[in-house]
Amino acid sequence: MHRVVVLALEGVIPFELSIPARIFSSAEGPDGRPLYEVITCTLDGRPVHSAAGFAIAVEHDAKALATAGTLVVPPADTLGAIREQGRLPKPLADAFALIQPDTRIVSICTAAYVLAAAGLLDDRPATTHWREVEHFQRTFPQVKVDRDVLFVDSGNILTSAGVAAGLDLCLHLIRRDHGSAVANQVARRCIVPPWRDGGQAQYIEQPVPEPSSTSTTSTRAWALEHLHQPMSLSELAAYARMSTRTFTRRFRAEVGMTPGQWLTAQRVERARQLLETSDLSIDHIAHRAGFGTANSLRQHLRAAIGVSPTAYRRIFHAGSTPTHKI
Repeated sequence: MHRVVVLALEGVIPFELSIPARIFSSAEGPDGRPLYEVITCTLDGRPVHSAAGFAIAVEHDAKALATAGTLVVPPADTLGAIREQGRLPKPLADAFALIQPDTRIVSICTAAYVLAAAGLLDDRPATTHWREVEHFQRTFPQVKVDRDVLFVDSGNILTSAGVAAGLDLCLHLIRRDHGSAVANQVARRCIVPPWRDGGQAQYIEQPVPEPSSTSTTSTRAWALEHLHQPMSLSELAAYARMSTRTFTRRFRAEVGMTPGQWLTAQRVERARQLLETSDLSIDHIAHRAGFGTANSLRQHLRAAIGVSPTAYRRIFHAGSTPTHKI
């Protein structure tokens, strides 16, 4: 069983602290057995004060970091010294020295400061909360900061934007480890969106339409029911009873991406689900997902996740045992 260790620092924010346990502990294999073991530790094994005004007691100290398959660091209100000085205090540096070389390391929100101060993000792409990106970049100029995404997956080091983006990142890891079917099952159990692409904008200027505005929600629902059909921007706008310009502006305000980007992302997700759960031919899946041809599906799947449909099916098809990550 893959062990996830969550490091609670002094001043930890309870919501983000709870995300890994809630998400990873909900992942089960076909036999109903848990796929992850989640434990929480502090540097010395003693309780820490949370940002919400109550203490959090744990059963493990920093020695648990040496046993982690995945280490998750949630944000804390007491990261000021790291934020200003750009280096880890000695107790935290000593704890990080215990991490094994093959451990996957994840930060949620401003905990990216911890990873950067440890030198783990040097010359790597990373993100953090949108309000901190400018200061973060000044403090760590060697990091390739992407201010506009929900999370960044750079292999064994992953960073997420603020708060709920941690949910997206944890679901992404389950999907990477075990496929979309398991990740979607977890999302349904936790009542959260099953998939938001890491490249989706983390900060949307107007995420909720004004009361007098017409939402694009029903149009998106209609589009999902008709993904197998060719669909133009003008057709989407006509269904929403808006001009193309108004529809595009409102869609971006609500979703954080253009209609075309969103439609492609949904078609990729539909293709992934069919590759995992059906024995349909690649040509048939391409048609069902709205890509038209197998060649188009191959191009879009490679652009999205870096593998061909055949390779993806070999890794994640129901009944197979995944041994590779994407």
